[in-house]
Amino acid sequence: MSTPDGSAEQGFGELGRILVIIPTYNEAENIEPIVARVRDAVPEAHVLIADDNSPDGTGDLADKLAANDDNVQVLHRLGKEGLGAAYIAGFRWGLDNGYGVLVEHDADGSHQPEQLPRLLGALRDADLVLGSRYVKGGEVQNWPKSREILSRGGNIYTRLALGIPLQDATGGYRAFRRETLEGIGLDEVASAGYCFQVDLALRAIKAGFKVVEVPITFVERERGQSKMSQSIVIEAMVRVGRWGLAYRAAQVRGLFTGKTAANKGG
Repeated sequence: MSTPDGSAEQGFGELGRILVIIPTYNEAENIEPIVARVRDAVPEAHVLIADDNSPDGTGDLADKLAANDDNVQVLHRLGKEGLGAAYIAGFRWGLDNGYGVLVEHDADGSHQPEQLPRLLGALRDADLVLGSRYVKGGEVQNWPKSREILSRGGNIYTRLALGIPLQDATGGYRAFRRETLEGIGLDEVASAGYCFQVDLALRAIKAGFKVVEVPITFVERERGQSKMSQSIVIEAMVRVGRWGLAYRAAQVRGLFTGKTAANKGG
């Protein structure tokens, strides 16, 4: 029997223990409802709230949730260091504690916990599953047109620059097998903003892992303030541009080397 989104009603025990990592900074209005929805959507999953010392009391609320639910843990961090740093800290905590699946999940309601079974179901035949807004069946709700144009344009730019076959490389709703995270060199990841998502997807593809996209509905936050800023966009464009130049240079070197070898052989 299947659920409305087409995933099996059975659990996901064959994947190993599941950890949903939720980074927070000033998400006091959102953290309780989003954790409740995650726990309802996949009751066997554990939740790790990685709080960057939020001044609005999010960390205290997270501690209360953890005190009342053994499946909820809290990672208190010293301060705001960026989304990428929070996720990497969460990944390391999860790997150290024996989790087999690690999930990236927003705190603000943009990611729908009810669609998590779809990602986990796809992970049965993949190494990394991306929740995609831009594959068939995916959509964005309540975004201003300018924001959607920026997002779609950024993904086109990423595909052209890096030569990767992903429709939504910048999205942050994704599920990793532990072996994938162990095999992509987390120690070398330096990006902290939203290009962190591109960085991890690119590393997974280069390492030969199977990366698939499944459609999701992305909903603009209703409460709290977005962390997106001009500096984050600029960082992403500059880093992706540098990676793209390196990728194209490697292609040219390979072409040149191949021609030289062919000439010698002739």
